[in-house]
Amino acid sequence: MGYPGKNHKQYQTPKRPFELSRIEEETRLVIEYGLRNKREVWIAKGALRRYRKAAREIIALQSTGSEQTRIERKKDELIGSLQRIGMLSDNADIDDVLALRVEQQLDRRLQTQVYRRGFARSPKQARQFITHGHIAIGGRRVTIPGYTVSARDQEEISYAGSSPLVSDIHSERQRIAKVGR
Repeated sequence: MGYPGKNHKQYQTPKRPFELSRIEEETRLVIEYGLRNKREVWIAKGALRRYRKAAREIIALQSTGSEQTRIERKKDELIGSLQRIGMLSDNADIDDVLALRVEQQLDRRLQTQVYRRGFARSPKQARQFITHGHIAIGGRRVTIPGYTVSARDQEEISYAGSSPLVSDIHSERQRIAKVGR
């Protein structure tokens, strides 16, 4: 079982470490989303792997014809959780879970949401603002750039109350406003 206080690896390394097309794709994602390293891409791929595995299990249960109520409940739980995160639309089906891409997972990170909503000039600056405690969700400070923002919490992203960036006359806020024009 292992010691419960010990942190465990949340990702799997690639099976082919020197595959050029995979390396180029991961490098593009790291640059585009302002990630610290490729390990964060691997964590996102691992999350998608778990979603797809659950979807395949549901499809396998449907083909065996076992308890329909239990299958529908599992299907609704999986799709409902992905809809709450904001990765699937309201009329999504189990096939949409299998069609998810890494970019959709990375778009739900707090770092990406802060950049896309105009609180920072670049993804790297968004990461810095988050780790330094300048960003809050619903009034609560969040210092984890990889935090998955739900669709409901997306509108509640703002500057933290104790942050100097709250003031509109802050020099960095004025630079961000110039870039946003």
